[in-house]
Amino acid sequence: MSKKSAKIAALLEGIRDSGCDPHYAGYFECFNRQWFFEAHDVLEELWLAGGKSGPNYAFHKGLIQLAGAFVHLQKDRLRPAVALFNLAEANLRDYPNVHDRLDLVEVLHLVRDWRGWVESEGFEFNPLKKHPAPQLGLRAG
Repeated sequence: MSKKSAKIAALLEGIRDSGCDPHYAGYFECFNRQWFFEAHDVLEELWLAGGKSGPNYAFHKGLIQLAGAFVHLQKDRLRPAVALFNLAEANLRDYPNVHDRLDLVEVLHLVRDWRGWVESEGFEFNPLKKHPAPQLGLRAG
């Protein structure tokens, strides 16, 4: 087991039973704690295990990119954040409005809002300094 896998396993130990894959549930747990880097890592294991031909390949990739965008915002790297918001949107927009219990209409709205806030300020102001970090939730199964 790699050091990264051990860290992820430790993160997943405390995840509440949500009726879905612990990596998927762990992504939301980490994201909502503003542990965006960890959210990326937790879901990356599920994404890589699913293979490039899996039905959730682009979905998981888009969520990973969304978390990555917020990692960049946390580090005041606004242009890379917008680039990842764009990639996340491209990967998520072709899925149904609700996919794997996630309301993608809300997620895509979130992506557009955060990207718009960065762009409207000419890449000079980080919206994390003005707006509360977003929260993502799954619908009841």
